[in-house]
Amino acid sequence: MDMAKKQYAIIGMGRFGSSVAKALSGMGFDVLAIDADEQRTQEISTIVTHAVTADSTDEEALRALGIRNFDVVVVAIGEDIQSSILTTLILKDLGVPAILVKAKSELHGKVLSKIGADKVIYPERDMGMRVAHHLASPNILDYIELSPDYSILDMKVSGPMLGKNLLELDIRAKYGCNVMAIRKGEEMNISPRAEDRLAEGDILVIVGRKDNLAKLEMAYQ
Repeated sequence: MDMAKKQYAIIGMGRFGSSVAKALSGMGFDVLAIDADEQRTQEISTIVTHAVTADSTDEEALRALGIRNFDVVVVAIGEDIQSSILTTLILKDLGVPAILVKAKSELHGKVLSKIGADKVIYPERDMGMRVAHHLASPNILDYIELSPDYSILDMKVSGPMLGKNLLELDIRAKYGCNVMAIRKGEEMNISPRAEDRLAEGDILVIVGRKDNLAKLEMAYQ
């Protein structure tokens, strides 16, 4: 399916849900925003394609909205864990192709996965992790958990890295991590060569096991 033609429905217009809705709309996608609070739907209505006030735990209401016709539905319900779970169950029963759900805790996430969520998102935990890594090592600009064992980080080139090439740094042999790409300003080199020299302002995109990445962070603090 052509990505440009994908349609998204976002349920829950709290900070996370409205942020996702605004970002997708800004990228040119069709977005349906749903929330039980009329004020919230009114606030987002001028930004998204459609905004509807509805109870997402009401199966008939979701069916009437044609929710099964959307390619991806994001359940961004915040505090009400029961509504989050029930909404996910209904979406699964209605045959929505892809369901992404925001989880408040690990236990909530496990339940969501068991009942059919295609992807579980932990925005508060992930943001906390990113902030912690940046505070511990200012050279770490971003940190994303890929799985319980592996992560990816963006590391700013500085200090002993300056002027060296990837062969000289030998990050893979020393730390068991792989440099996937080098970002130079707006340009992204996704096939860096061993002889590519690093300059101030460059950013390395590195993937590896969490324990190995931690050693790398400590070495280049």
